[in-house]
Parts: sequence; C-alpha cells; structure tokens
Amino acid sequence: MLTTRPVRVLRDADRVDVEALLDADPVSSVFVAARVGSHGISRWRLGAQLWGYTLDGEICGLCYSGANLVPLSTEPSAVRAFADVAREQGRVCSSIVGPDKAVLPLWDDLSGDWGPPREVRAAQPLLATSVLPDVAPDPWVRRADMRDFDALLPACVAMYTEEIGVSPVEWDGGVAYRARVAELVRAGRSYVRMENGQVVFKAELGAVSARVAQVQGVWVHPERRGTGVATAAMAAVVADTLRTVAPIVSLYVNDFNYAARKVYDRCGFAQVGTFSTVLF
Repeated sequence: MLTTRPVRVLRDADRVDVEALLDADPVSSVFVAARVGSHGISRWRLGAQLWGYTLDGEICGLCYSGANLVPLSTEPSAVRAFADVAREQGRVCSSIVGPDKAVLPLWDDLSGDWGPPREVRAAQPLLATSVLPDVAPDPWVRRADMRDFDALLPACVAMYTEEIGVSPVEWDGGVAYRARVAELVRAGRSYVRMENGQVVFKAELGAVSARVAQVQGVWVHPERRGTGVATAAMAAVVADTLRTVAPIVSLYVNDFNYAARKVYDRCGFAQVGTFSTVLF
C-alpha cells in the first residue's frame, strides 16, 4: 500500500482532471493518454497504476507505473515525490521513459536504490508533425494484415533487438511479443513494404490518442539501408496517419541516430521536446 503523500493512486473518478493534464502536452503524454483512453484509470483495467501528485487537493502531476515508469511532471517537488513512491514500491518496470526533465532527476534520485541500469539514453529528440510531407510517399507501403505476420515477426524481433540490445523473445519464448505484434496488425496500426515476400520496411503506431499517433519500431532491411527506402516509406506512413488516424504524428529518436534523424527531417518532423530513457 502506498503511504507516501502527496502522491496517491488515481481512480476513474479522477478522469476529468487527468485528461486535462494529459491534454496540456498531448505529444509527450500520448502513451499514457492512449492507455487511459482505452482502459480508463482503474488499476485493474489499466494493468498499471496512475499516480497523481496533489497540492491543496488538486492533481497537478502524473506518473504511470507499469511495465514502463512514465513520469510526466517536471516539477522538482513532484519528481521527488514520485521517486519516493517508486522506491517504496520497488522496481517493477523494465524502463523509465518520458520528458528528460522528469526522467533524469527521477533516476538520479532512484539510482542508489535500484542499482545500475543497462543503459541511459539521456537525449532523445521528441519530434512531431501535423502537415503532409513534401516527399512523395512510397505507393507500396500499406497496412499489414495477418497474412503478413510470418514475414513481419522476424523483422519486428530484429528491430527490437537492434534498438533495445536484448531480444524480445528471451523471457517467455516470444509469447507476449508475438501477441503484441499481432495486436497492432489487427488494429490496423502496422505498416509494411514487402518485396518478394520479404519485409523491407516496417513501422507501427505504438500509441494512439485522440490527438496524437506515435510512430515506433521503424525498421529497414539492412540490405536496403541508404537507398532512399526509408524516406519515401516514412512519408507514406505519416501521410496515411494524418489522413486517417490523428491530426499529429510524433516519435522520438536517439540523438546519435543521424541517418534516422535525416529521414524524419525530410518528412517534415520538427523537435518539440526531448525524451530520456533508462533501460534495465
């Protein structure tokens, strides 16, 4: 049971206040907003806890605690309070991710108790666009369906392993990861470009709220990198998403991934913030 104050576990009765806070920064908060929009705030349906930092009874900061720990408030007092609760609870997450001004001080407070991380990615530009790309979209990029699944899954595993540094199929033989890939395909949130039955490009809309769709898992087959496939394919994803899913498309990228950043720049993305990620 959480005893630390002024943080409390929020409930569905708090939804109006929570949605107002999420709407104040829809790009940074899209992951949490998508979860709340689909499942509500009750921990039993959300599969996680949503913590609220309160002052004079008013909720003024949020932190999502599940498989990811996602602090959204950058106020130092709120960050310290969330760190106290996280320390009391113990680490249940595989990563801390969110705005750098929340994640880095939170981790600084927790690091002595939680031990060394596998990696800290301190500067990940948070990008967004609301305009159609000037780049001509690749006409062969389309939404995946379950007939693509057997070809798509190895590409997803390769992307995850390259990006995170561990395989997503290590823990349970890939049962949970296969289910997640299939879920995105069935929801119409997976994009592919296929050639001769092989995936040469893929990307997913990993989180979708009423205002923002966040692109994740962008991957190009190693043999096709540097050939222009990524730019036209991303332009197709952005164009389709803006037309049919949400008025803003966002993503975050490692600052050292210069090739990807050039692609996103060509597709009209601009930096609107900075994320940080702590991986365990």
